[in-house]
Amino acid sequence: MKNPNRRKFIKSAVAAVSAPFILPSRVWSAETPASERITLGFIGVGKQNGYLMRNMLQRKETQVVAVCEVDTTRRENAQKTVNENYAKKSGAGSSKGCDAYKDFRELLQRKDIDAVVIATPDHWHAIIAISAANAGKDIYCEKPLSQSIHQARAMVNAVRKNDRIFQTGSMQRSSSEFRIACELVRNGRIGKITSVNVGVGGSAIWCDLPAQEIEPGLDWNMWLGPAPERAYNEVLSPRGVHDHFPAWRNYREYGGGGVTDWGAHHFDIAQWGLGRDQSGPVEIIPAAASNADHGVKLIYDDGVEVNHDNGNGITFNGAGGKVNVNRGKFEFWIGDQKKAESRGDLTAVEREYLADAKVRLYSSPDHIGDWLSAIRTRKRPICDVEVGARTVSVCHLVNLAYYHHEKMKWNPQTETFVGNTGNAAWLDVPHRAPWKLPS
Repeated sequence: MKNPNRRKFIKSAVAAVSAPFILPSRVWSAETPASERITLGFIGVGKQNGYLMRNMLQRKETQVVAVCEVDTTRRENAQKTVNENYAKKSGAGSSKGCDAYKDFRELLQRKDIDAVVIATPDHWHAIIAISAANAGKDIYCEKPLSQSIHQARAMVNAVRKNDRIFQTGSMQRSSSEFRIACELVRNGRIGKITSVNVGVGGSAIWCDLPAQEIEPGLDWNMWLGPAPERAYNEVLSPRGVHDHFPAWRNYREYGGGGVTDWGAHHFDIAQWGLGRDQSGPVEIIPAAASNADHGVKLIYDDGVEVNHDNGNGITFNGAGGKVNVNRGKFEFWIGDQKKAESRGDLTAVEREYLADAKVRLYSSPDHIGDWLSAIRTRKRPICDVEVGARTVSVCHLVNLAYYHHEKMKWNPQTETFVGNTGNAAWLDVPHRAPWKLPS
């Protein structure tokens, strides 16, 4: 039986000492008794949460006790995966320690669940995450954080009100090539930044998919949730257990296209490098052509221009050099002289150009492990909800420039349009009854 004082222990463990004490994950794995494991529920168990769940199953400091999914086949598959994993580890013939739910609200009612991992389509993130915070759960929520700027701020408010630990799944922050790139920028190693090119895909379109016969065992009404009512199509919710990322993200009712999908990673790094995790641009300039899928410009208050570009990756352009970074890729110039051409040069670059750095950024080698450590220490993780909110708000502003093809002036402190530009209605999306953001 679980220790009823476990949450009290987790919350007060750090208060007993004068400085944070974070054990490496291998120590927790070796010494964490069952009564002190972090109990987890997974909501939305498609491809991404399947990966996250398998990661958690390898950690002895966690216990997966529940899964939630509106598709019966995927729900039962996830439950079976968990139970078979624990049965194999225990040497027992079978295990029935993981419960399965169709409705996330039933999972959140459980008092024995410490934290939830949310990897539903984007249009569900805000309602589920706010409900989880109100239920006293710590949260790992996949990127992009929300479907609107208003939702993002509501998520921050709920997390702060309930004193929850929240990690946004923008896991590039826990990769060394991105951290070192941003430290080079923040320490002036390429001079004053003039512009940043962010290469990600284009914006979303309204869903125009034809109706199909519904997948047996799928609660399609629940899949839609707050999104507009429409007929089923397997592009949105693939049939059965699948191993690809569904294309619902290409449609405005459920996602924001490449701008929010990859943008939640790459605009996030641009914000980190510019030191704008608590802020954002002050002006958004649409692309020249109304049908363009690239070319929106974001202007920050110091004149730095962030350009939505073709391709994939981030390039920081400075008066004295540049840094180009992507997953597994790292290039660094001072003037016209190339100082690094691959990720393999990171150690040498750090040793030579950051040895006396005045700005050192949060270093996390393990995005999931960082969240678990934060749950125990109650210190905010590397990609806290505010970071996720600021990043997705940048992505939404870019999309709004494509959707409406208007120049907008923005106050990042109040998160409002100014100068008689924009429209306050653009800051949120409609919610189909009876769904609304929890208070």
